[in-house]
Amino acid sequence: MELRKIKKIIKAQPVMEGAGVKLNRAFGYHERGLFDPFLLLDDFRSDHPDDYIQGFPWHPHRGIETITYMLQGQVEHADSLGNKGIISSGDVQWMTAGNGIIHQEMPLAGADGRMYGFQLWANLPASHKMMDPRYRDIKNNQIPEISVAEGVNIRIICGSVNEKQGPVTDVITEPEYLDIRLAANSEYIHPCVKGHNAFAYIYDGMAFFSHETESEPSTREPFTNHSLVLFDDGDGIRMITGNIEARLLLLSGKPINEPIAWYGPMVMNTQEEIDLALSEYRKGTFIKHE
Repeated sequence: MELRKIKKIIKAQPVMEGAGVKLNRAFGYHERGLFDPFLLLDDFRSDHPDDYIQGFPWHPHRGIETITYMLQGQVEHADSLGNKGIISSGDVQWMTAGNGIIHQEMPLAGADGRMYGFQLWANLPASHKMMDPRYRDIKNNQIPEISVAEGVNIRIICGSVNEKQGPVTDVITEPEYLDIRLAANSEYIHPCVKGHNAFAYIYDGMAFFSHETESEPSTREPFTNHSLVLFDDGDGIRMITGNIEARLLLLSGKPINEPIAWYGPMVMNTQEEIDLALSEYRKGTFIKHE
């Protein structure tokens, strides 16, 4: 197995989005193409409702998929077609915007004030950018969790681990989306598809990553909360913990390798396509489906 080396390290940065939501952005517009087929990862964990309660009022999307994964709290969503629902702790919403949708995402403050979750944007290839929109709402109890090694548990949102399939299937870029918990003093090598881009985002505790046969975690700088690690190519990722556990997201996907034209919540292949989307939005002809 060719273990992947570390290619780039990024620390998530605080930004404000929507109507005044404070969050941490792991990567986005300025890293476009680097994480292909992924475009953006936002971390919106907070214990203070004032940080998030204004939410994300009505806005359009075209040409991408938005994936919301809740750890704690609730988000109410609705769209211009009359769809509505609530994403709760442990749930996932995989929304394919395709040829266009207008929606809103509004957090609901709970008694403890906590709102923990992530939103990932995944690109669509030119052949699928104008497909009809679709939702896949996955409840907490639909996401399988398996033990793959001593002290290593994985929630499988998308992809397959040890022949156990996650609930999200039929995605053109063949993504793998895993939530991994590693106990203290544990080690795990995760196989991954060679040629796919892969990264890890640590959101609790600390972890080390090594491509060497023999590792000495105590001599290496650990990655902690808000750290993102992008890997070079290979067919395995080795992760190690020291004296405390780690929680991390591990994602990989097949690169699209197409031009990216990006304006706000719309991502197409050319500036002309972006201009057309904006013109249609202003004219009220943005929605292409019933």
